[in-house]
Amino acid sequence: MTVAVLDSGTYYHHETIFGDRFRDRFDRVIYAPALTAADLAEPTLLIIPDRTNPDVMRRHRPLLADFLARGNTLVVLGESEAETWAPGVRSAGRPTNFWWWLDPAQKPPHQFVAPEHELFEYVPADSTVWHIHGVLFPPDGAQPLVTVPDDRDGRDPGGALLYDDRVTTPGRLIVSTLDPFYHHGSRFMPATTRFLDGFLRWAQATARS
Repeated sequence: MTVAVLDSGTYYHHETIFGDRFRDRFDRVIYAPALTAADLAEPTLLIIPDRTNPDVMRRHRPLLADFLARGNTLVVLGESEAETWAPGVRSAGRPTNFWWWLDPAQKPPHQFVAPEHELFEYVPADSTVWHIHGVLFPPDGAQPLVTVPDDRDGRDPGGALLYDDRVTTPGRLIVSTLDPFYHHGSRFMPATTRFLDGFLRWAQATARS
């Protein structure tokens, strides 16, 4: 009944995983390239941080499939080419505006389509709002949590930024395009720290329920 996280050895993963603020949120830290089946025997929730090397994750695809087949929860965060190794994940690119929140005339396009979801008991909805790294197309039966519409007259596709999939495998997949480990670990963009504060408390509660 534990929370495990993969560590790719980058400065931003280290700061997030081992820094004072969040170090007590993880029961087990596993170096991503060295992941083995034995490492996943005890954890019930595994977090794949954003910007984890996708080549490494493609090699571990059978381990992740077995983890989910045992009814466990896998959290997959953004910028790791999850569509090439995580079950049921489909995505599309979208131009990223890194600085829109500096313009007071801009309104975030984010739509909170499942405010009743358990996650939002821990994460304030506005803490999921920062720039967009592409969108996801949840499998049939999965639950979108945060979405954005088409933009630029339909040239940029709409889709989900975060969804909960309990249908694709016997386990549970939480998939997002958000990249909070990178931004918190790089010490900029406070929304990402607020997101992680709630999200990791949710992870602890979920793993131990």
